Amino acid sequence: MGGGQNPAALEPMNKENINPDPGSAGASDVRLGALLRESRVSPALPPRFREGVWRRIEEAASPVKVTGGITWLDALAALVLRPRFALATATVLIVAGALWGVRDGSQMAHQDAQARYLAVVAPNSLR
Repeated sequence: MGGGQNPAALEPMNKENINPDPGSAGASDVRLGALLRESRVSPALPPRFREGVWRRIEEAASPVKVTGGITWLDALAALVLRPRFALATATVLIVAGALWGVRDGSQMAHQDAQARYLAVVAPNSLR
């Protein structure tokens, strides 16, 4: 391949600016813009559209109205779900579940012991 550069490769393909500065648009660009704006079809808004939009904005901005008031369960849930009480609540629930499991396991062990004792004392009564 040769050592020289092709000067035609460095020249722009179109010497005229196809994207002129919008501030210096010619008369044809102004007419084209006006024609495009006229050809754009904007659908008619439904009746009372603006009133409906403003009503929804006002409803969203207004506070939520509670009809039945706050119950004791809602107040307890709000207290328990606060970040400072969340760890304590989780700990209490885990300990309560463990104690419940120990109690149920103890009851099952007691029932199994009774069934084994009955099987030893009177083996034919279970059949």
